[in-house]
Amino acid sequence: MPDAAPTGLLAQARALADGSVTSRSLVERALERIAQTQPTLNAFRRVRGEAALAEADAADRRLASGDRLPLLGVPVAVKDDIDVAGEATAFGCGGEFTLKTVDAEAVRRLRAAGAVVVGKTNTCELGQWPFTEGAAFGATRNPWSPAHTPGGSSGGAAAAVAAGLVPAALGSDGAGSVRIPAAWTHLVGIKPQRGRVSTWPDPEAFNGLTGYGPLARTVADAALLLDVAAGSHPGDRHRPSPVTVLPAAGRDPGRLRIALSMRSAFHGGVPRPLDPAVRRAVTDVAEVLARLGHDVVEADPRYGLIGLAFVPRASAGVRDWASRMPDQTLLDRRTRHTVRQGRILGGPVLRLSRAAESRSRRRIGAIFTRFDVVLTPTTATPPPRIGAHAELSSWDTDRAIIAACPYAWPWNVLGWPGVNVPAGFTADGLPVGAQLLGPADSEPLLVSLAAQLEDDQHWARLWPDDEAVRQR
Repeated sequence: MPDAAPTGLLAQARALADGSVTSRSLVERALERIAQTQPTLNAFRRVRGEAALAEADAADRRLASGDRLPLLGVPVAVKDDIDVAGEATAFGCGGEFTLKTVDAEAVRRLRAAGAVVVGKTNTCELGQWPFTEGAAFGATRNPWSPAHTPGGSSGGAAAAVAAGLVPAALGSDGAGSVRIPAAWTHLVGIKPQRGRVSTWPDPEAFNGLTGYGPLARTVADAALLLDVAAGSHPGDRHRPSPVTVLPAAGRDPGRLRIALSMRSAFHGGVPRPLDPAVRRAVTDVAEVLARLGHDVVEADPRYGLIGLAFVPRASAGVRDWASRMPDQTLLDRRTRHTVRQGRILGGPVLRLSRAAESRSRRRIGAIFTRFDVVLTPTTATPPPRIGAHAELSSWDTDRAIIAACPYAWPWNVLGWPGVNVPAGFTADGLPVGAQLLGPADSEPLLVSLAAQLEDDQHWARLWPDDEAVRQR
């Protein structure tokens, strides 16, 4: 566990507001811990040392003058697919990048709430894989076991929060990329409704699959970061009606009907079944929910052939992002394969895949006529070891990903909210998670239920071994 300074997002915001800490002290502490752990965890691609300290001093002056904002002076991090003015957006790739001159809309909103962005966290190349490793930056490691991945593609953000380098971080989720690393690092991760957090300067990301969402140690901290980052830009393609999420973390969800589903959306060809340790952990969560008074029944969504609505959108998204990279010869061989696939599946196939979304929503959404929430594993396995996928072909990498992470991506096709909650640990001490899934605009309900679980389970009391992550 880190030193005695306040560690949570809400706790730091309150301590700053009452004058018991300064923004400079919190930012200095964050920068110190980043430096101590970077040789081991490698969570950050870019650290904004001087700029963050200058912003902290400005925040302290505002606090002294009586200004109060939700995150005034609080250090946070953002994933390196989100633009921060003055920094490059490398998205896990190598090359010489032009520095951005304007913040992404989500970062603009974080700054408007007073947050200090201390750096940009590592992500795998163009966000494709549930591990955060690449030739451009090395391997990002899991604070709970540095021999294992923290997941991906928001793996750097998850590692930074799990190790207490920052109290919360903003990641992105196009196929589980917030929820998967949250599951594998004992965090709360929220994938919001599509468009809840603006992806501007892109009207949408990865053809509507990807949205930005928070990673934090507690439900309330994740909800606060979501509320601060949420909102639309006039150029956004998706602009849902606003919801406020943080108050739901303090509300009783009432008695809910919950469908427990261990079935994935893949009908065949999955290399291995659900890991017994993950099954036990998710079953334990279901039993806790039943003990808390909810009606928990085994039932599966009717996924159909939803994969046909995913693959063209994902591969075309990789193709589009790859075109922004300054030196495409530096791209991973598997990325180049996906770019070629994206060229083939773009155009008419992509339009058909998008048109199929409404049918998937009706078919899968039928489960919400009988249930309020669907509970599933977040992943099918515990986190793999670092380097487990490094030498695999594109085909074998895809098969390994399907085997490890078959549960999260359908909700990206649907554009609906999902929340990872910690579900415990394997016998070897590796974290695993469960996801609470809802229909459109259900973030408040999911957050309320997750907070009720947290009140019972007290996840945030557990920390990884700080000495292990500070070793050089």
